This record gives sequence, structure tokens and C-alpha cells, in this order.
Amino acid sequence: MQVQNNTLNFAGQNIYVGLDTHLKSWKVTINHEKIVHKTFVQVPEPEKLVEYLKRNFPGATYHSAYEASFCGFWIHNKLVELGVKNIVANPADIPTTDKERKQKEDKRDSRKIARSLENGELQGIYIPGSENLEDRAMLRLRGKLTGDLVRYKCRIKSLLYFHGIKFPEEFENGSYWSKRFIKWIEGIEFKHESGNQAKNILLAQAKGLREALLTLTRQIKDLSQTERYKIYVELLTSIPGIGLITAMILLTEIDKIERFSDLDRLCSYVGLVPSTASTGEKEIVKGITPRKNHNLRRIIVESSWIAVRLDPALSLAFAKYSKEKEKNKAIIKIARKLLNRISYVLRTKNKYVPCVVK
Repeated sequence: MQVQNNTLNFAGQNIYVGLDTHLKSWKVTINHEKIVHKTFVQVPEPEKLVEYLKRNFPGATYHSAYEASFCGFWIHNKLVELGVKNIVANPADIPTTDKERKQKEDKRDSRKIARSLENGELQGIYIPGSENLEDRAMLRLRGKLTGDLVRYKCRIKSLLYFHGIKFPEEFENGSYWSKRFIKWIEGIEFKHESGNQAKNILLAQAKGLREALLTLTRQIKDLSQTERYKIYVELLTSIPGIGLITAMILLTEIDKIERFSDLDRLCSYVGLVPSTASTGEKEIVKGITPRKNHNLRRIIVESSWIAVRLDPALSLAFAKYSKEKEKNKAIIKIARKLLNRISYVLRTKNKYVPCVVK
């Protein structure tokens, strides 16, 4: 008597999963042999997805992908732990038709990701380790607190200007908020209590941010002296224009210099390459690319302005470039040179020695 075999076995076959991730739900599309098996909504739990895959496609090799977004890399780490070959893709690098661009919705996004993954058109971005991500969070938080503090200082000064309160001559520049300057602001009396309340609340916020920033800076200094960072901080701070905080931002954002095969790839990651458009024999250079690591490009350009005053070689190069183009464009060339020095000391583990004329 013939017995029916109801056991499924997808051994040797590939299942491709496109995820459009959100805070409270995921839109999931599953592709198999160029056919959309199913598109559905599920709770944002990797375990539930893997349970579905194993129940419906037992024995298969599972591939998945989602766009880099607010959710970070915890989904990736969990899927990999559960046996799924997952990648996190840069949203700008996912092939998108004009229709998908004009009629954007979660269902289309998840299908687009699954289709591109199955066609081999997606390349995953670099996934840092958890320790690096948490150290990076500390440095990025310092940047946010610095920006918040600047905004509150501007609000306090705007309040005083609005009501015609002039700064004493000794505080005219107003760029450095000393204890004496803060004490002077505390002593200001408005005509009505509402004005005093507004000033006091703004000042309390600024003082709180200042204390938090000082605490965080001390913690970053302690972190820089740990075995993980100490030698690299010493190497980077040997380069003119780079201090301890800048060195820590570089180390946490770059993570491993070996992942960049050459300087061009590092410059591309930072965002120090031009945007180009070519057709036939005509090529147009549009200026610096909008694709960048925001934190890295900002601090490297800022450091370059300092370096041109401290490093004779960079000072000479900047003077030459400034004759050919605007200084704001010339400094980008200096930033590439500074990035080359950064790459050199991290790869060779040799301190930088500035060029001098004998």
C-alpha cells in the first residue's frame, strides 16, 4: 500500500526575505525561485520570523535584508544568531524604479528588498561590534549635548538682546562662558517675574547641560586610556590638529582601518570625494558628494583648519590651493591629506612626524 509523504524538505534551496522594519510591526516579503511566496505583517520579533520560515520552508538556506535605519543592528545580530544570512543595506543603494519612488509604501519596499536580494544586487554595510557601537554612542551623545548647549546659550543671549540688556565691556565677545559671566547673568533682574522665570529656566538648562558635558568628557578621557584605545589615541594625537576627543571620534567611527583597502575607499566613506556625472565624452564634477559619514567629515574638516596653522607641509599646500580656488574648497583638499596621515599612523602604528625645513 502506497503511503503519502507530507514531509517538506527544502534542503539545498534558498529563501529570500525582504524586511521593511518599523517600531511596532514589520512588513515581510518572502521570495522563492523568483516568485513572491507571500507578503505579510508581523510583530517586530526575529524569533517569530524564523519560526515561520522553519515551519514553511524546513531545511532551506534563509537569506534576509533590511534597510539601515533607527533600529540599528540588533535585528541583524539576532537573525544571524538564529541561523539567517542577513545583511543590512544602505537605503540609497537599493535599486528602485521610478514607480516605486513615486508610490512609496511598505509593501513595495519589502518586495523591492526581497527582489534585489534574490538578484544579488544588494551589498551589506559594515556591522560594528557591540562594544564599538556603545563607545560610539558616548561620543555621539557628547556632540549632541554640545549642540544643545550652544542653542541654549544663544537663547539666553537672544533674550537679553531682545530686552535691551547690554553686555559689560569685559564680556563683549561672549564666546567663552566663564563662571563670572554666568554669575553676571544670574544677577540680572527683569521688570516682571515672568522675565526672571524665563531667564532662570534657560540658565538652569544651560548649566545642567554644561555639567553633563563635563561628566561625559571625563568619562571619554577615561575610556581613551583603556587598552582598547590608548595606543591609537597616542598615534592620532601626534598629528597636528587632532586632539583627544577628535581621536576618539575617529576611532569609534572608523572602527577597523583594515576594512578600507585604500585611501580612496576611506575618503568615499568619510565623504571627501566629488560628485560626478558623465555622458559620452563629457564629464561634470558637481562638488563634494552628499554621501558621507556626518561625524567624520565634520571633525576632519574642523581639524584641517587647525592643522594648516600647525603643520608646515599642510600650511604650504593650503596656500597653494587657496590661489586656485576658494578657501572653503581648498580646505577639502587639506582634509584628504589629513585623512591620509590618519590612515598612515593607524596602519603602520608609527607616530606622525611633521615635515620641517632644515
